[in-house]
Parts: sequence; C-alpha cells; structure tokens
Amino acid sequence: MKAKYKRYVLDFKRPSGTSRGIMTSKETWFIILEENSKIGIGECGILRGLSIDDRIGYEDKLKWTCEHINKGLDTLLKELIDWPSIQFGLEMAFKSLRSNSPFVLLPSKFTDGLDAIKINGLIWMGDDKFMRQQIKEKIEAGFDCIKLKIGAIDFQTELDILKSIRKEFSPSDIELRVDANGAFKPNEALEKLKYLSEYQLHSIEQPVKPGQIESMAALCEASPLPIALDEELIGVFDLQSKEQLLADIKPQFIILKPSLIGGYKGSEEWISTAEDLNIKWWITSALESNVGLNAIAQWTYTLGNLMPQGLGTGGLFTNNFHSPLNVKNGTLQYDISKQWNFNLNK
Repeated sequence: MKAKYKRYVLDFKRPSGTSRGIMTSKETWFIILEENSKIGIGECGILRGLSIDDRIGYEDKLKWTCEHINKGLDTLLKELIDWPSIQFGLEMAFKSLRSNSPFVLLPSKFTDGLDAIKINGLIWMGDDKFMRQQIKEKIEAGFDCIKLKIGAIDFQTELDILKSIRKEFSPSDIELRVDANGAFKPNEALEKLKYLSEYQLHSIEQPVKPGQIESMAALCEASPLPIALDEELIGVFDLQSKEQLLADIKPQFIILKPSLIGGYKGSEEWISTAEDLNIKWWITSALESNVGLNAIAQWTYTLGNLMPQGLGTGGLFTNNFHSPLNVKNGTLQYDISKQWNFNLNK
C-alpha cells in the first residue's frame, strides 16, 4: 500500500461569520491510498483556531502517517490519538479503499437514493438584514429546523430576529436552534438564556467557552433552555475522561463533529457514553469538502437518529467537488444520477 497527502483550500461563496470571526477560506488535507490499482480517499478536515490538532507539526504528522501506512489502521489510530482530524481522514481512506466505489463507504438506502437525512438550515452571523434574508431563504427552501449563529452582533437585535420568526411560525412549524460558540460570559449567561427561552427554542449550543466545567454544569442545571455541548468535547481523548465530563456537566445534548473528536471511533465512544446518561445527541459537519461531508452523512444515516442533523454545509464553497450530495426540502439526499468529480488540481 502507498499513501500520499495533499493540501486543498476551499473558498467560501461569501464571508461566513461566527463569534470567533469571519471566514473567507478553509484549508483541508487529503490522504490518498493506493493498493492493487484501487484508491482510497480520506479528508483530514482541520479547522484552524478550533481543532485540537491545529498546531505546529500538522503537515509533518501527515507525512509520518503516509510513510507508516503499513502499520495498519488500528495501530495508526492509537498512535494518532491527539490528531483527531488525521484519525478521521485515515478511517475514511481505509473504508474508501475497501469499498466497491471510493465514495460509497457505507452502502444503504441513503446511498441508493431511496431515503434522505433531515437537516437543519444554517443561518450565518451578519447584520439584521442579512440574517433575515437567510432565514427567509431557508424557510422557502423547505426547512422546518433552523439553526442561528448568535453572539457576535447586538443581543437585542438577535432577540428581535427570533421574536419575528416566532410571530409567524410556531414551534410546531419551525424548530429553532441557536449556537453561541462560547460567546457568553459565565456571569451573564443564565440571564441571556432566560431571554432566549421566551422564544421556545429547541436548544442552545455552547453558551460559554469550553473548559469552564463548574459554570457549564451550573448552567445546565438552572437553564430554562436545553444546552448542547459542542466545543467542550474537543481535546477529550480517552473514554474515562469522556464519561467524567458528561457526568460532571450533565448537558441535555451533545453535538458530534467527527473531524474534531476522532472520527467514527471517537464519536461512537461519545454516543455510547451519552446514551448511558440519557443525554441526546446529533451529528454536525465541520466545514469539510463534499468528500468529508459524504463520509459523515453516510455514517450518520446508519445510526438511525431521526433528529435534524447539521449536514447542510456542502453548498458554502465556490470550489467544492461535484458530488451526488444534494440539499432538498430540508433534507440531505444522495442523487445517484450525479457523478463525483474529485480533482485536487483546480
């Protein structure tokens, strides 16, 4: 078996804002395996400023991984425990190599085009007009679950936007989720959650920055609004630490981004731990190209979770790879009439 890697930069169609700043491009890396004239493709979806493996030596570690590819997947996963995006890229590449098609990793009714995955419509931060325009577009496109990034503009403006949605759409019409990306200070978070809860929201993701275990636990206990952990899961590698974190904080939900938490294996440990504690969960992509999104979507479908998932990011980039993935009527579908065009030389 031979392995090589290559960097690729995805360009956003328009600048996309979170409380951590504005993004205009997103770097990603691919591992390509070759054996007996077959290829396997995996994406190492690092997210600069957020991934635990965003540190000096990333490309060196990719190079080392390719040079030691014949150690096999299980050994490499153990040796790359603190490089979760590379772990996921490897899992993907090995599944791709062993599959009949390099892009059908987990055959199912989804990949046969017979079933779809319900997803939320993502509303990026911006001014009042821009956010309202996005919401209108998502509702017209058939979404009945909308997720708004909050925490970067005036809080009252964000409340007014939620209020205007609720004037027109009840919770049974539109499910509303918000994601603060850790924007609230611990001493103000509970008060803000009380204001937000007036609009009958499904949940809020990561109201305060990760690592403040006591503050987050107190919030989860007192909040009138269900809380979902997201960034809090990053950098927690062993099973015992995962169990301890969830037992200490007791959130209502956790959100799993395979590229940030160790791929399928790391995510499945979180799911098992959460279910033991009656904590619900859903899956979200982390701005991967369609290659990584495809691998996440196919796996998500096999899990049978009927909640709306966060998998609607494929249309954000101008230079994404053409694929059968298609967002329609608030779902992610696999259109078998469309072909893959994976070309790293664009």
